[in-house]
Amino acid sequence: MYRIVEKGTPNTLDYRIFYTKDDKPISPFHDIPLYTDDSKNYCNMIVEIPRWTNAKMEICKEEPLNPIKQDVKKGKLRFVNNVFPYHGYIWNYGALPQTWEDPNHVDSGTGAAGDDDPLDAVEIGSAVATRGEVKQVKILGVIAMIDEGETDWKLVCIDRNDPMADSLSDIEDVEAKMPGILEATRDWFRIYKVPTGKPMNEFAYKGEWKNRDFANNVINETHGYWNALMSGQNAKINCANTTVTNSKSNISIDEASGVLGSQPEKSGDGPPVDASTQDHCFVSRTVPEKVCH
Repeated sequence: MYRIVEKGTPNTLDYRIFYTKDDKPISPFHDIPLYTDDSKNYCNMIVEIPRWTNAKMEICKEEPLNPIKQDVKKGKLRFVNNVFPYHGYIWNYGALPQTWEDPNHVDSGTGAAGDDDPLDAVEIGSAVATRGEVKQVKILGVIAMIDEGETDWKLVCIDRNDPMADSLSDIEDVEAKMPGILEATRDWFRIYKVPTGKPMNEFAYKGEWKNRDFANNVINETHGYWNALMSGQNAKINCANTTVTNSKSNISIDEASGVLGSQPEKSGDGPPVDASTQDHCFVSRTVPEKVCH
């Protein structure tokens, strides 16, 4: 159904991953539905970063049709450090389409405004995903990370086709059937920026994982913020889309095809990644930090 279209040269600043459906260009942020069907039992998840990799890929909010691109810091491609004992991202990491954490809304539970991004999700199934894959996932819970003063919800979910999916229905099932993964996930998010000179991240709700019902409320709320976003205009976010007909940024298939056509064609495998991106970093967990409030 969904197909990725790679543009530019991998491992360079011009590399992009665009999407089509039935060979027609779409935005993964705006055109892929939040839910897989009307039952709303499963969500679509766009995999930005496969497990065990550390290139910081993300949906680009600012560019037309919102391709996936690698984040850039000080003019260089960004890679997340391998903080011992972890290597890269420890799950398939991505985002839920048609959600938006509104930076103008201060959440009553976290006391912080949204981070201006789609909802983040970690998929804990056994398969290593491919970059750009669209997974159908079962939502299991959520944790409220506070990243540099902003609310940054992290959903935990599992591919509906994973062998463990039928035995996991809520957050307590994850702890019972996959012991250690929630603790490791919280630890990973707490420390992953420390090697870059940033403080440890904090968490609302005393760092507690919230259950599926709570997570679904977060999803519904941020889907509502996305709907409001699409009904107006935003100076920072590119809302160009081909299927949200009631939005002010709906464009024609020809216009969308022009966006893809303006991009350089994919060229080879690109230059090798600097070997230093595979180095391990070490972070003391005993450093006094206010990580929960």
